[in-house]
Amino acid sequence: MAESVEFKSQLLEKDEEFRELATRHSEFEGRLRELTTKHYLSDTEQVEEVTLKKRKLQVKDRMEEIARDLRDRTGRPFLSA
Repeated sequence: MAESVEFKSQLLEKDEEFRELATRHSEFEGRLRELTTKHYLSDTEQVEEVTLKKRKLQVKDRMEEIARDLRDRTGRPFLSA
Protein backbone atom coordinates (compact mmCIF):
# COMPACT_ATOMS: atom_id res chain seq x y z
CA MET A 1 0.00 0.00 0.00
CA ALA A 2 2.80 2.42 0.86
CA GLU A 3 4.37 1.66 -2.51
CA SER A 4 1.20 2.67 -4.36
CA VAL A 5 0.93 5.91 -2.36
CA GLU A 6 4.55 6.73 -3.14
CA PHE A 7 4.04 5.82 -6.79
CA LYS A 8 0.98 8.07 -7.05
CA SER A 9 2.86 10.91 -5.34
CA GLN A 10 5.68 10.60 -7.84
CA LEU A 11 3.24 10.55 -10.76
CA LEU A 12 1.54 13.67 -9.43
CA GLU A 13 4.91 15.37 -9.12
CA LYS A 14 6.44 14.31 -12.43
CA ASP A 15 3.62 13.67 -14.92
CA GLU A 16 1.66 16.74 -16.04
CA GLU A 17 -1.17 14.79 -17.66
CA PHE A 18 -1.62 12.64 -14.55
CA ARG A 19 -1.65 15.76 -12.37
CA GLU A 20 -4.29 17.45 -14.57
CA LEU A 21 -6.41 14.32 -14.57
CA ALA A 22 -6.17 14.05 -10.78
CA THR A 23 -7.35 17.66 -10.47
CA ARG A 24 -10.32 17.01 -12.77
CA HIS A 25 -11.16 13.81 -10.89
CA SER A 26 -11.19 15.76 -7.63
CA GLU A 27 -13.39 18.49 -9.13
CA PHE A 28 -15.89 15.90 -10.38
CA GLU A 29 -15.88 14.23 -6.97
CA GLY A 30 -16.56 17.55 -5.24
CA ARG A 31 -19.51 18.37 -7.48
CA LEU A 32 -20.92 14.86 -7.05
CA ARG A 33 -20.70 15.31 -3.27
CA GLU A 34 -22.67 18.56 -3.61
CA LEU A 35 -25.36 16.80 -5.62
CA THR A 36 -25.66 13.90 -3.18
CA THR A 37 -26.36 16.27 -0.29
CA LYS A 38 -29.53 17.48 -1.98
CA HIS A 39 -32.81 15.84 -1.05
CA TYR A 40 -34.14 16.29 -4.57
CA LEU A 41 -32.38 16.63 -7.90
CA SER A 42 -33.95 18.44 -10.81
CA ASP A 43 -33.96 16.71 -14.17
CA THR A 44 -30.93 18.78 -15.19
CA GLU A 45 -29.07 17.84 -12.02
CA GLN A 46 -29.88 14.15 -12.53
CA VAL A 47 -28.38 14.30 -16.03
CA GLU A 48 -25.37 16.20 -14.64
CA GLU A 49 -24.87 13.54 -11.96
CA VAL A 50 -24.86 10.70 -14.50
CA THR A 51 -22.55 12.65 -16.81
CA LEU A 52 -20.14 13.48 -13.98
CA LYS A 53 -19.97 9.85 -12.88
CA LYS A 54 -19.11 8.78 -16.41
CA ARG A 55 -16.50 11.50 -16.86
CA LYS A 56 -14.97 10.76 -13.46
CA LEU A 57 -14.66 7.08 -14.40
CA GLN A 58 -13.07 7.96 -17.75
CA VAL A 59 -10.52 10.15 -15.98
CA LYS A 60 -9.76 7.43 -13.43
CA ASP A 61 -9.34 4.87 -16.21
CA ARG A 62 -6.85 7.16 -17.99
CA MET A 63 -4.92 7.72 -14.75
CA GLU A 64 -4.69 3.97 -14.23
CA GLU A 65 -3.56 3.53 -17.84
CA ILE A 66 -0.75 6.05 -17.32
CA ALA A 67 0.36 4.30 -14.14
CA ARG A 68 0.19 0.87 -15.77
CA ASP A 69 2.19 2.04 -18.80
CA LEU A 70 4.87 3.46 -16.54
CA ARG A 71 5.04 0.27 -14.48
CA ASP A 72 5.35 -1.77 -17.69
CA ARG A 73 8.15 0.46 -19.00
CA THR A 74 10.13 0.59 -15.78
CA GLY A 75 9.30 -2.88 -14.45
CA ARG A 76 8.69 -1.45 -11.02
CA PRO A 77 6.10 0.74 -9.28
CA PHE A 78 8.47 3.65 -8.68
CA LEU A 79 9.76 6.41 -10.90
CA SER A 80 13.48 6.94 -11.00
CA ALA A 81 14.70 9.97 -9.12
